Amino acid sequence: MMLSRVIEYEGEIVEYADRYIDLALYLKFVDINSTGTLLSSDWEGVKRITKFLEIFFNLTLKISGSRYVTSNLYFLEICQVGVYLNQLISNEDQVLAKMAENMKEKFDKYWGDASKMFKMVFIPCVLDPRHKFSTLGFALKKMFGEKGAAIENGVQTYMEALFNEYTHPISNDKSGQFSSTGVDTSISSFVGEFGNFFEELHKHKSEKGGASSKSELVKYLDEETEIEKSDFDVLIWWIVNSPIFSFLSEMARYVLAIPVSSVASECAFSTEGHILDLFRSSLTPRFVQALVCLQDWLRSEPLSISIEEDLDFLEQLEEDFAKLGKELCIDDM
Repeated sequence: MMLSRVIEYEGEIVEYADRYIDLALYLKFVDINSTGTLLSSDWEGVKRITKFLEIFFNLTLKISGSRYVTSNLYFLEICQVGVYLNQLISNEDQVLAKMAENMKEKFDKYWGDASKMFKMVFIPCVLDPRHKFSTLGFALKKMFGEKGAAIENGVQTYMEALFNEYTHPISNDKSGQFSSTGVDTSISSFVGEFGNFFEELHKHKSEKGGASSKSELVKYLDEETEIEKSDFDVLIWWIVNSPIFSFLSEMARYVLAIPVSSVASECAFSTEGHILDLFRSSLTPRFVQALVCLQDWLRSEPLSISIEEDLDFLEQLEEDFAKLGKELCIDDM
């Protein structure tokens, strides 16, 4: 961000350095290792580094948002960074190649070994109807090569197990509601001796898979992916489609709510308030917790409320409360 702003004033800075020749001498006086003012080659280097760092800046802004879903974007953005670093390592610019190599070493500590990665990171990507397993499989192959297929199979198994956790409790509740219909137990036992129609029907539907809750997950994955749109809202999509995917939408509700970053983007690039002064350090834990919980409300922009437009309504409301108060006082007497 700072470098991009400096590049905008390249002409003015160069002109200032040419006009004031003593500036180079002053810089060397301050720092004996200084080479003086920036040359044209230095400016080109600044532009290349700015372009190199731009992808990381945009990544931080995306995944550090606090007012929209970020979990479905996380792995794809990480995959983009991994591919980007691999390409830059073989770059002709030795400075950028060395920077990329050092960053890739740090990157691999977290993302180099797929067996150590928490599979929940991949699930939000699958629950995004624009991506599903087609996008995830492509990203895993790009990032891990031939191992990507095995990782994808592991994610599928994990997702099925996770989906079952959401379907079983609900299925048990529904079965309990069905059994408690108020039918006389003597009649039920009498019918049971000659066979139960509903038990046979349930068995038939389970064998055919027509009413199986698992088919809900299969149906979702088999459907075509949604078209990419800039204004696409994954939460709205699941709300609209919740009647079709009742179990899966409940699962998406909790999975997509997981924040991938505990630091908001507006705080990541700000040095304001990072120092604990005497006032902040003296706050009690309960008071700090209250401030954290209320920070969105405290920092929100004030709403433009026109009291004049609702003045008649407010006056009438005040009169009603006054009458109600008098009636309560009379009743108490």
